[in-house]
Amino acid sequence: MPPSKPGAFRLFRLAGIDVFLHWSWFVVALYEVQGGRGHYHSPVWNVLEYLTLFLIVTVHEFGHSLACRQSGGTANQVLLWPLGGLAYVNPPQRPGATLWSTAAGPLVNVILIPIIVCLALLIRYLGLQIVIPDLGVFVRAVAEMNLVLLIFNLLPVYPLDGGQILRSLLWFALGRARSLTVATLVGFLGVLGLVALAVLGNYPIGVRLWIGIIAAFMALNCWRGFQRARVLARLAALPRREGFACPSCGSAPPIGTFWACAQCHKQFDTFETHAVCPYCGAQFAQTSCADCGIQSPLSGWAAATVPAQRLQT
Repeated sequence: MPPSKPGAFRLFRLAGIDVFLHWSWFVVALYEVQGGRGHYHSPVWNVLEYLTLFLIVTVHEFGHSLACRQSGGTANQVLLWPLGGLAYVNPPQRPGATLWSTAAGPLVNVILIPIIVCLALLIRYLGLQIVIPDLGVFVRAVAEMNLVLLIFNLLPVYPLDGGQILRSLLWFALGRARSLTVATLVGFLGVLGLVALAVLGNYPIGVRLWIGIIAAFMALNCWRGFQRARVLARLAALPRREGFACPSCGSAPPIGTFWACAQCHKQFDTFETHAVCPYCGAQFAQTSCADCGIQSPLSGWAAATVPAQRLQT
């Protein structure tokens, strides 16, 4: 669900990161705000609570994005939608970089815990919970939301942060493809657990529906991750071209016709033809890495030359 597709519009831009909001957010917001009226004396606090939830989600996603940039990757879009947030990050394809980019999101929630606690203590010290009873309820709700988001995201279920942290840790020992395979298989087990929870748990129909939607979203991403792992395994087994290396991830390019001309759409080996399509003569200033997907000038590939490597599967 890229933000460029219909249904999402840009809210604002901060630190070079565009934040988008999907239209379905308003539908769920209306349902959640109406369903929570019993917690406060005024419905205004319900609206404030829901907005605060997505403020926490937004800060969480900025944690991912800024950490990705710090590690040398690219991150310039965040999408907010009913299931939370999605940070479009592309860290360097190294386990340490992906681990930091992923862990930075939950770390934001950890940092928020003492901040919220101090705020609650200040309110109690000033006696504001007596003057404004809803304020105390609101702060407790925010603390609970932040804690629930932290615990849920740390579940080792792909594609949640916990599942991606697991994948990054396994990457050190198993390699890129195998680590993703294991993480997605664990993710499928987590999906089965959510389905069992929705079917067997004594929850209202609305809660069961949300659990089912989350399980479906996770299952879809696990399947995509599993397919991606198969592609990575095949890619890692290919012979590599000596004399070139990706300036971003350091991997040598595979030998073969893995690049497509943007004009005539025919496949060719861009390193063999020096970034010129042999069929129509089109010349390309940027060359994509088959491993990490980042584009760099062909001259940069030669400058970053390292001994040809085969990615561990």
